[in-house]
Amino acid sequence: MSTPVLDIRGLSKRVGQPPRTLLGGLSLHVDAGEMVAVRGRSGSGKSTLLNLAGGLDLAFEGDVRVDGQDVKRLSDAQRSQLRLNTVGMVFQAFHLMDHLSILENVLLPTRFAPSGVRDAQRTRAMELLGEVGLGGRARERPNILSGGERQRVAIARALLMRPRLLLADEPTGNLDRATAEHVLDVFSALVKTSGAAVLLVTHDAHVAQRAARTVFIDADAVQDAA
Repeated sequence: MSTPVLDIRGLSKRVGQPPRTLLGGLSLHVDAGEMVAVRGRSGSGKSTLLNLAGGLDLAFEGDVRVDGQDVKRLSDAQRSQLRLNTVGMVFQAFHLMDHLSILENVLLPTRFAPSGVRDAQRTRAMELLGEVGLGGRARERPNILSGGERQRVAIARALLMRPRLLLADEPTGNLDRATAEHVLDVFSALVKTSGAAVLLVTHDAHVAQRAARTVFIDADAVQDAA
């Protein structure tokens, strides 16, 4: 049996004052070539799950392995490399830099790479911007974009390095239905052509239907549904 791209076992996190426990010992795996949706009420821990899976937060109980690597056992530099080479992340808050152009924002993962790598990825970045409908606006700044357009820039950036694992927090939440369907087609193509694993948080049942299965999270229980 192959190793899951994302393998989570017994995951819990304590938050707040008074403290409460999120995720309740969640165990979850996402295989290569699989897209899994996460649904649940606000505050149930969906975004927290993505942060833990991406190695952005190490204050948890349980085990998180990405592509066979235990994120808690990696150094800061190794986790940074893991996120650069293996994990793509789409955040609800976009995290774009308004002083950079749209193209420069997409290329941010390559900022410390050799110039030859940056040049090669520039072509891919332009292709991705075309895929999300922003190919003609690469030189513009994000501060003039709508929320949906900023979301599409963030999606292009997350896909730049051809991640083995894509973690997406409400990736279609700011998009119209037609654009959302196109983005989901891009995710599906990533899964089929490269064998990547996708874990996406969504409140939209229609979006969840595009996944192979759905995990439901609430304050009391976690349910894995086909």
